[in-house]
Amino acid sequence: MKEGITSTDIGYDSMKLVSIDLQSDFGFFRKPETNNTLNVSYNVLHKPAVLGLMGAIIGLKGYQTKGELPEYYEKLKDISVGIAPLDHDNGNFTKTPIKYSNTVGYANKDGNFLTEELTLVAPKYRVFLMLDDSEEQKQLLENLEGGKSEFIPYFGKNEFSAWWDRDSFKIYEFKVPENINESIKIDTMFLKNQRLKDNVEQVELDFLSAGRDDSEPCFMYFERLPVDFNLELMQYQLEEMVFSNYLIKNAQNMANIYQLNKQDRYVQLF
Repeated sequence: MKEGITSTDIGYDSMKLVSIDLQSDFGFFRKPETNNTLNVSYNVLHKPAVLGLMGAIIGLKGYQTKGELPEYYEKLKDISVGIAPLDHDNGNFTKTPIKYSNTVGYANKDGNFLTEELTLVAPKYRVFLMLDDSEEQKQLLENLEGGKSEFIPYFGKNEFSAWWDRDSFKIYEFKVPENINESIKIDTMFLKNQRLKDNVEQVELDFLSAGRDDSEPCFMYFERLPVDFNLELMQYQLEEMVFSNYLIKNAQNMANIYQLNKQDRYVQLF
C-alpha cells in the first residue's frame, strides 16, 4: 500500500522511506561471544543481518573470502535502517533449544560433538529502509514492492527462510521534525545512549505515560545489538538499543528521527 512521498521540501527529493514486514518460522542470529556448546541468538534482527537479507533479495554475493567484507555490505552499507519487533511479548520472542550432533570422525577425535542453539520461534519485524536512486537501491525498491527475491533470504540459517507479504510494503511521506514540544512514541528500536551536544537536555523515557493506552502493559526491552562492522577489527560494532511503548522526553535531541505520514508516528534510522 503506497502512502505517497512529498519530501522535496526538506532536501530528500531522491530518497524514499519504505518498510516491509519480514517473518520466518524460526530465526537464529548468532551472538559471536557465545561458545560452541551453547549458542545464543540475538532476539532482534540487527542492521548487518538486514543488509544481508536485502543483498539476497537483489542477488548480491555474501561472504567469499576470510577477512573480506561481502559484496552486499560494500554496496548497501549506506542504507539507513530502522527495526521494530512485531507480534512480540514485551519485545521478546519465544526461544526453543535445538540440539545438533556431529558424528564425523575427523571433526571429533573424542567422540560425537554435541551443540545446542537457542532459536527464535516465529520472529517477525517491520524493517524501515531509506533508499536513494542508486542502481542497487532502485532494484531493491522494485523487488520489495513486487515481492521478488533473487536468492532466498533467511533468518540467520539457510533452513530458516524468510518472507514478506506484498501488502506489507509501504512507502511513507516523511519529514525531519524541527520542533517536538511533547513526549512522543518511537515505533522502532532506538539508541539508548544518544550523542548530545553541550547544554542539551538528556533524552529519557517518560514514565508517567504508557505510550499508547491504559489497556497495554508498559514495557522496556534492552539489547546490545550490532549496528555496523568495525572495519579494523572485522567484527560487529555494538550499541545499546531500546524498544518500548513508553513515550520519550526531549526526542528533538535525538539523531535521525523521522515523522511519518504527517501523523504522530516516529522512527529512528541508523
